[in-house]
Amino acid sequence: MTEELVRRAQQGDTEAFEALLTAHEKQTYGMALRMTGNREDAADVTQEVFLTVWRTLPSFRGESRFSSWLYRLTANACIDHLRREKRRHTVPLVREEDGEEQALDIPDPAPGPQEEAERSERRAALRQAVARLPEDQRAALLLRESGGLSYAEIAQTLGVPEGTVKSRIARARLQLREILSRDGNFSR
Repeated sequence: MTEELVRRAQQGDTEAFEALLTAHEKQTYGMALRMTGNREDAADVTQEVFLTVWRTLPSFRGESRFSSWLYRLTANACIDHLRREKRRHTVPLVREEDGEEQALDIPDPAPGPQEEAERSERRAALRQAVARLPEDQRAALLLRESGGLSYAEIAQTLGVPEGTVKSRIARARLQLREILSRDGNFSR
């Protein structure tokens, strides 16, 4: 199905291109949001990625899965964005809506308020810790843990050897443990 849409889109079929974007929009935005930590930046990066896909799709040779190619474009766009901005974002614990700050609505079927508060604190601490990782480690870890990609797919996506992917993920996990431990959110 995807291969057929790619082939048609490469030949200029705008409906096929739109179907490709629709099929991959949530995953692309989700990855961009996790890497940038900011909804507006994630939306900008997603739009930038889809413009890049439109411009470069004719040169896509199909040597990898379309989704792997798209993840690579997304990871690179996020890294470029973070470098341009020269700042690291964290996921805010409040959002601004119509000029007013409101608490984030994170659905969590916890049995009680105490456990819900603890889970919320752990999630926020983890998001903040992931945001503090070096960009290359963060990209590899998120592609593995959130994207569900294999080491080989991540290597292809990031354009690095598989051994480099494994070491980046291992270092990211160790660094996360250190950050969380140092901040009092994780006991060894």
